[in-house]
Amino acid sequence: MNTPEMNAPMSAPLALNVGLIGYGNAGRIFHAPLISGVPGLRLACVCSSKPEAVHADWPQVRVVDSPDAVFADPLIDVVVIATSNASHYPLAMAALLAGKHVVVDKPCTVTLTETCDLLNTARAQNRVLTVFQNRRFDADFLALKQVLASGELGRIVHFESHFDRYRPMVPERWREQDIPGSGLWFDLGAHLVDQVLQLFGPPDDLQVDLACQREGAQVNDYFHAQLRYPTRHPGLRVILHGSALVPSVGPRFVVHGTLGSFVKHGLDVQEDALKAGGRPQWGSTADWGLDPLVGTVTLQTEGGPKSSPAPDLPGNYLGFYAELGAHLQGLEALPNVTPDQIHQAMQLLTLGQQSADEGRFVPVPGV
Repeated sequence: MNTPEMNAPMSAPLALNVGLIGYGNAGRIFHAPLISGVPGLRLACVCSSKPEAVHADWPQVRVVDSPDAVFADPLIDVVVIATSNASHYPLAMAALLAGKHVVVDKPCTVTLTETCDLLNTARAQNRVLTVFQNRRFDADFLALKQVLASGELGRIVHFESHFDRYRPMVPERWREQDIPGSGLWFDLGAHLVDQVLQLFGPPDDLQVDLACQREGAQVNDYFHAQLRYPTRHPGLRVILHGSALVPSVGPRFVVHGTLGSFVKHGLDVQEDALKAGGRPQWGSTADWGLDPLVGTVTLQTEGGPKSSPAPDLPGNYLGFYAELGAHLQGLEALPNVTPDQIHQAMQLLTLGQQSADEGRFVPVPGV
């Protein structure tokens, strides 16, 4: 959780060299600045076919043109994989077998079988495999967690999470091509699935509707998922929704409980700040991640509904790498995204695809 201590100096500097594979949007916008912003994590090497782009941003960083060069480097402690989803499995497997700790951009792989194989290999190699789930550190999600933990909303009966955008033109990039792991469900859906698992755990079953709505779309650019929780949370209904064709974007979160509601508009601002070239530094960026649209908590009282601002907590994507570094340093018992959480998220993503293919609710094994 992002607390005031998240912005304090870390208790012990780390000495971990990080090799980044891929310098597209994920590597350039997210991973490189965040790795460089955490004390003791050193962006030592980038694998990219465009060294000029890397050196324009990070002049002192070594650039190689082959992942094998990263895996073979004995000085590299952690490998971060920020490439196309279908390449995650072979690259992560090679990195683990080379004795590296591995961070994979979400989703972990494109199938549950591949994810289980990587988790088993990481365990056998005594190495950490984790998945980059930066949106656990969104300002609104941190505020929502605090509201739910307070119990002031009562028993939660409805949870709705939207990740809608207006991008009517289909860009030429791998995420929009008809290849394994592409489409909005495996992209933005991976964020929403991980967040809801953090809040409520695995559902009993789920149903997912996928569609191609934009002209020229090859893969799903719309998803609508319903998750049911009769075992863990009787009566709870969870809606996860994402679309690339929403000209008038509605609330990000809508949560109703037996005593009150939480409503939040607007997306976390950190992605836009990073796209604009922002480089947050641990403990020295006081205004980083501040949310201009704080959520609203409405409680039912004897005098009628009473609304007040939700907690105003800053987001902090640096927290992902800070927590990972603390774990590898031995300061934290578990990585921030654990093997069980990786498995659960991949299981829901693949079951969601199955549900869309079969047009029915699909049970979640083990619940």
